[in-house]
Amino acid sequence: MRKMLLAALSRVLPGPAAAAAAAGRTGAVSEASRVMVASRNYADFANEATFEIKKCDLHRLEEGPSTTAVMTREEGLHYYKTMQTIRRMELKSDQLYKQKIIRGFCHLYDGQEACCVGLEVAIKPTDHVITAYRAHGFTYARGVPVREILAELTGRKGGCVKGKGGSMHMYTKNFYGGNGIVGAQVPLGAGIALACKYFGKNEVCLTLYGDGAANQGQIFETYNMAALWKLPCVFICENNRYGMGTSVERAAASTDYYKRGDFIPGLRVDGMDVLCVREAAKFATEHCRAGKGPIVMELQTYRYHGHSMSDPGISYRTREEIQEVRSKSDPITLLKDRMINNNLASIEELKEIDVAVRKEIEEAAQFATTDPEPPLEELGTSLRTLPLGQVASSELRK
Repeated sequence: MRKMLLAALSRVLPGPAAAAAAAGRTGAVSEASRVMVASRNYADFANEATFEIKKCDLHRLEEGPSTTAVMTREEGLHYYKTMQTIRRMELKSDQLYKQKIIRGFCHLYDGQEACCVGLEVAIKPTDHVITAYRAHGFTYARGVPVREILAELTGRKGGCVKGKGGSMHMYTKNFYGGNGIVGAQVPLGAGIALACKYFGKNEVCLTLYGDGAANQGQIFETYNMAALWKLPCVFICENNRYGMGTSVERAAASTDYYKRGDFIPGLRVDGMDVLCVREAAKFATEHCRAGKGPIVMELQTYRYHGHSMSDPGISYRTREEIQEVRSKSDPITLLKDRMINNNLASIEELKEIDVAVRKEIEEAAQFATTDPEPPLEELGTSLRTLPLGQVASSELRK
């Protein structure tokens, strides 16, 4: 039987693999199996599938996002690779931090990958995003390579902000950080939305904050201004159930964050399901583009790490709670099971993506630990150097 199998494989395999099979060398069968899996005809897979997704809770809305979502095979592979890359990047960041290669504040995003990926695929590259300090996932989703993110974390000149921003201050085109002051990015996001409206651009701004920031007064002031001016702003509360070490039940008299806009419509979304997030974000941005003003989204999600790397994350919640979320609601596992069960991908194909992602992360980490630190003369670049009076007069002349 073994000889028959090797003979058959030698006829369909290229070059060295065929020779190995013909000769019956050790490892030929496993190598042949790998090549046959890789060369599986794409016609064997479905092009797309339709999924039932959780209905969103609504506030001041007669209709909400669809409860079915169509996902193509290409989309599914893209979502899977992106979420897996963010997951592995954050785990590598954890490792580098514990080795004291990354220093200072560092807030990891693993567990919440469906939020940033679902939002990004629902908007246009010309749309705008601003978030708080748990920003690595959004930075990658907006197009910054892993090596530049890790190099920024290690303070190297090859970082996306030349090593001067660190974990909380990463930027790229139409992405405004990464902001370290709790809740302060929310009025900035409304300002970006005001610019979109003022210049007549059919663009929106996704303005993100956490449940820990949701009780800030500046957020409610911003709601009011955005509603009065009908700004194209999607206010998004990433509710990961804990503001630092305080549960939402202990911090908020009402945990219905999607209703906090009062006069602004809102919806509560399963933030662990990338398709649910995608459909809700499409709905919300269409609402804004139609000139109906702002909308509030609450994404119910969960972070696996503590609030930051200085927080072990188990003094205010149990290991069992974390494991239960991992086993029942993990966003990557949910997407993986959907794709396999609906013939959008094979287990072997997804494993190959996993291997490629791990290789990319290791190479990025190597770069981030060997790239030089920025030179001393870089310290003062991008800063105004004119005296205050001259700055004021030059601004008036513009």
